[in-house]
Amino acid sequence: MDKLKKFDLMEKITRELDDLKHSQTAVIQKIGKIEVDNMELNNAKLEDKLGIMHQNAADILDSIAAVLENFEEVKNKFEGKNNIAGLREQEILDGLK
Repeated sequence: MDKLKKFDLMEKITRELDDLKHSQTAVIQKIGKIEVDNMELNNAKLEDKLGIMHQNAADILDSIAAVLENFEEVKNKFEGKNNIAGLREQEILDGLK
C-alpha cells in the first residue's frame, strides 16, 4: 500500500472512531434520560440495570476516546514523517500532466 493510500485509510479510521465516540455519547444520554424517567416510576430493577449499563457505556466511551487519541498521534506522526502534504501536491501535479 502506498503512503497516500495508507494515510487516507488512517483518516477514514479516525473519522469512524470519532463517529463511534459520538454514537456512544448518544447511548449514554439515552440511558440518562431513561434513568430520569425511572425516578418518577421508581422501578428498583430498572434502576439497578440502568446504573450498570450507564457505567459500562461510560467505560466504553473512555476506551474509544483513548484509542482515538492514540491513533491520531500515530496518524499525525505518519503524516509528518512521510510528507503527506508534499505527496498530495505531487499527485496533483502528476495528474495535470
